[in-house]
Amino acid sequence: MNILETERLILRLQTTDDAPFILELVNDPSWIQFIGDRGVKTVEEAARYIENGAIRMYEQFGFCLYVVEKTEDQTPIGICGFVKRDNLEDVDIGFAFLPDYWGKGYAYEAASAVLAYGLETLGFNRIVAITTQDNHASAKLLERIGLQFEKVIQFSNDSEELRLFSLDDES
Repeated sequence: MNILETERLILRLQTTDDAPFILELVNDPSWIQFIGDRGVKTVEEAARYIENGAIRMYEQFGFCLYVVEKTEDQTPIGICGFVKRDNLEDVDIGFAFLPDYWGKGYAYEAASAVLAYGLETLGFNRIVAITTQDNHASAKLLERIGLQFEKVIQFSNDSEELRLFSLDDES
């Protein structure tokens, strides 16, 4: 099911048919460096990851991380959407793209559309995002779409410090 369309992109719900793409994405070295190893090593594990992640989140909250496809050929290039984490009070915008699609404006286009969707359609008053301390590209994108650095947080005593960005809706 398509959720959003932009000039070049379609954002749609994940299905278990996306398992080969998700397997590739979550095992990309940049995903592992900046997001973490999810232990997804087979197509079957990727299908379970989708079922327990995006599908369950959409059923529970009405939003999730959507597959981002190029409109021209429906090639999946990344994910972008919202996550509700147990350890964050607010909804978290997130994104990840395969390296072949970096530097082409796709992440900005998708994240801008998702942010507007969250504020205008889903009615969020506050949206946050987290990045690792060394993920400068994601931080730059978050600032470009209107989020501002708020503070450094730590989820638990043994976890790394993360940068928290936020946007408060003025309307």
